[in-house]
Order: sequence, then structure tokens, then C-alpha cells
Amino acid sequence: MFLYGIIVPVIPFALEGRTHVKSDKVQYWVSVLIAVYGAALLAFSPICGWLADHTSSRRSPLLLGLAALLGSTVLLNVAPNVAVLIVARILQGASAAVVWVVGLALMADTVPQENLGQAFGYVGMGMSLGILVAPLLGGIVFERAGYDAVFAMAYALIGLDIVLRLALVEKKVAGRWNPVQAPGDENGRGGGVENLEEREGDIRDLAGTSTSAPGREKSPSSPTLQAPISQNHTHTHTHTLTPSPTPSHPPQQAKRPLRTRLPPLVSLLYSRRLLSALFGALIQAALMTSFDSVLALRAANIFHWHSTGAALLFLPLVIPSFIEPLVGYITDRIGPRYPAAFGFLLAVPPFVCLRYVTDNTIRDKVLICALLGIIGLALALTFPPFMAEISAVVAGKQAKMLEKGEKGYGEGGAYAQAYGLFNMAFAGGCLVGPLLAGFVVENRGWGTMSWVLGLLAGVTAIPTFLWMGGWIGDARKKKPAEGSGERDA
Repeated sequence: MFLYGIIVPVIPFALEGRTHVKSDKVQYWVSVLIAVYGAALLAFSPICGWLADHTSSRRSPLLLGLAALLGSTVLLNVAPNVAVLIVARILQGASAAVVWVVGLALMADTVPQENLGQAFGYVGMGMSLGILVAPLLGGIVFERAGYDAVFAMAYALIGLDIVLRLALVEKKVAGRWNPVQAPGDENGRGGGVENLEEREGDIRDLAGTSTSAPGREKSPSSPTLQAPISQNHTHTHTHTLTPSPTPSHPPQQAKRPLRTRLPPLVSLLYSRRLLSALFGALIQAALMTSFDSVLALRAANIFHWHSTGAALLFLPLVIPSFIEPLVGYITDRIGPRYPAAFGFLLAVPPFVCLRYVTDNTIRDKVLICALLGIIGLALALTFPPFMAEISAVVAGKQAKMLEKGEKGYGEGGAYAQAYGLFNMAFAGGCLVGPLLAGFVVENRGWGTMSWVLGLLAGVTAIPTFLWMGGWIGDARKKKPAEGSGERDA
């Protein structure tokens, strides 16, 4: 987010001064460059997720993503025309998809499920810090040291990130050096093929489906009977008695449901629990970014503020996100349902009350800052629960497949593909939010926009309350088991 935000204050000047775009077309091309970035992020997220789950290491995709990010930064720095800027933004969106998806999957691999909400809270806080500091720092450096100095900061940060990625030791790699603990941990994440096969074998043995002794063939229709072992028997093997098979045609294997034969990227979408989390993430991103296209213009029209004053209005939206680690901690203790649903409900009154900001008075200036602060607090309650919920859904589906004797998601797992879907939802919200708010303000006015966004937040609270953490009816019957509680049907 820092590299994304650091060039925000300089792109308009680059368009006019370096690519010689006419001043009346600068706003148009700025909007195009924002849309191109979002479209690239949306398109590349599922691809990056699938590739990351089919590689042996998370580090290699991260390095490739950082290399693409470095290339896009160079293009943005030296772009002689708008076409090169567009290519650079596409490459920047693709690299952001890699870094986001693989980075989140790496965190899901590493952090235990019971602490994942708090960990994602720190991710949200880091995002907010980047959004808050980067434009301010980029503007100051551009004003004092020039255009190239802004990109020098970006190059230094990318270089530091590459060094840290090279020093990264993944959990499953570290497990190979530990003779006590297998590559996979107690949460079933990050294990290799050997650990996965071992878990599957244990489940089949418990179910009574283990293979018979060597040299004896078991009939599919004739179960193996194990004779009891005498107390003074010292051998470790078991004597098996197999009834004589009756001549009959072996029964045909039951056809697996379609969703179990689909790639995880598609089969995960059968989960209503995951769909509710993705829908909530899309709306959360749309609500947060809806102000990008209308808030600065509203401040200029009502309060006659220039760019600096309008930019300061975004501080009340961003500052409450620093409580997200605490929200994540609460999510780990009580589950994602109540923090996320309460966050959306809390956002409804301040969104609706934005319609009362109409005059250039101290009262209205205080009112809009207070309302934006409550909206920022409400949306901060939703981010960590959605992130933790996606990981919980994948873990729950994996556990259910292993219980049925299936292979599960394999060595690479499905965390990267799940977070690829999350990234798609988030990017979709970033595209929809500014367009929705701008369109409504243009055609129906600021007051209509405020209650439309409030209504959208209130409606989103319904599926969030019903499905986050599992179907609410199942939660009331019995406490869901840790990592499960999913109802796909």
C-alpha cells in the first residue's frame, strides 16, 4: 500500500509535465489509471492463487511478484507517454495480486488458526499506515527533492523487501530441520506429502478400511475380520480371517459430486460461509473507497477547502484502523460473526447522517469529522474477521475431506486460491465503490448517496450474521468444533 500511495500525489504532475497531457484531460486519465490498476488486481488474483498453491514454495512467487513490482515502478518513473503508464499500472496491479495473495497464504500457513484474527489485524493496521503515510511523504519529497527522489524511496523499499524475502524460511521448510515435529503442524497447515499421506492413513485405519496383510487380496464386498490377540501373544502383527469371496460382480464406485471434482478455486465457492465472507469483503472495500470520488469535492464545494484540507478529512477514516489487532484478538476469542455484523450495523447511522452536512459552519465541520471517525471505526471491526474466516473455511473443508478418506487439497493446500478470491472481492469493491458513490451524487445528490451507502451496510450485516463462522442455526444447537462448523448444502 505504501508503494501504491507514494505516487498518488505525483501522477497528476507526471501526466501534465512529462507525458504532455492537456490540463482538462488530467482528471480523466487519473481515473483511467486507477481503474486499470483495479482491473489488473481483479484479473490476476485467482491466477496467482492457483499458481501459488501449485508451487513447492511461497518464497518464489513472492520474489517474482516483487520483480514485477520493481519493473512497474521503473516504467512509472521513466514513462514518456500515457501508453507506458497504462502498461506500468497493469504490471503494478498484477504484482500486487501476487504479493497480496501469496503473502496472506504464507501467513495462513504459519500462524495457528486460533491466533490468525489478531495477525490479520496487524496486516490491516500496516495497510492503513501505508495509506496514511505514503501520500503525505510522497508529496513532501516531490515538492522538496523532485520527481525522481520519490521513486528512489520506492526502489529502496523494494530492495529491502527482496532481501527479506531471500532470508525468509517457511514453516514447512523449517520443519525438515526439526527431527521432533513433522513438516505439518497440529493445524494441518504447511505439511508435505508424507505428512498428508500419514494423516489420511490414520483416518482410514480408524474407519476400518486399512488394507489387509501382504499377499492377501481383500474383496470390496467382503470386510476383513480381525481375530482378537491373546494377552500372552508377543507378536505385533494381527491375524486376519477373510471370508471366502462369493462370485459376484464388483459394485461400481459411487460417482463423486461435481463440486469435489472441481479445482479448489471453484469448489470453494460452494461454501455459503465463504460466499458471505467474500460478499462482506467486497462491500467493506466499496464503502471505504466510495469516499475517494466524492469526499474531496464535497469539502471543496461546502467548506471551500483546497487539496490539503480535503486530504485531512480522510484521517478520521484511517486512524480507527489501528485498533484492528485488538479486533483480531476479540475475533480469535468469540468468532468472526459478532464483530463483523456489529461493524456493518454501526456504520448505518453515520452514513445516513452524512446528509446533514450542508453548510460551511464549525458545527458541520465537526459533524463530518465525527461521522467519518465512526464509519472508520465500524469498518475496522469488519476487516480482521473476514480475513480469519477465509482461512477457517479452507481448514474446515480440508478436515472434512480427510475425514471422508479423500486426499484433501494436496501438498500446496488451497489458502492462496482462497485469498485470491478474497483479493478479487476486495478489488471489485475498490472498483464499485467510487463509481457507485460518484454516479449517485452526480444524478441524485449527496443526501441520496448517504442513505444508499447506509442501506448497503445494513443489508450486508444480514448474511454476515447468518453465515460467518457457520450457519447461525447450527451455532445455537451446539458449539462448532474448532476449524469446522461449515454447512455447504
